[in-house]
Amino acid sequence: MATIRQSKISELLKRELSLIFQQNAGSYCRGAMTTVTIVRVTKDLSLAKVYLSIFGSKNPEESFKEIQKHKSNIKNDLAKVVRNQLRKSPDLQFFVDDSLDYAMKIEELLK
Repeated sequence: MATIRQSKISELLKRELSLIFQQNAGSYCRGAMTTVTIVRVTKDLSLAKVYLSIFGSKNPEESFKEIQKHKSNIKNDLAKVVRNQLRKSPDLQFFVDDSLDYAMKIEELLK
């Protein structure tokens, strides 16, 4: 169960990462629309697991690889924005959020 502090930091990181992906979609994710769905922060606030949904790309795997390649740039951009709220910006781990695909698959099976 997440503490209040973890929840607040998760929401802060989610909001700021969303803006970063929105502003830099061309360079970080090859023009694909990337949505930050969930951010989970560890208890010691050293690691943030970021779940992404990638839309509008013919090959989402390539867009995800591009995001992984630019992970240090994304962390630097995030650190510049949250430097007044956090002492140290957490390391980022990116994961593809496939919950929408899973829900659509279940819906098709139920039909």
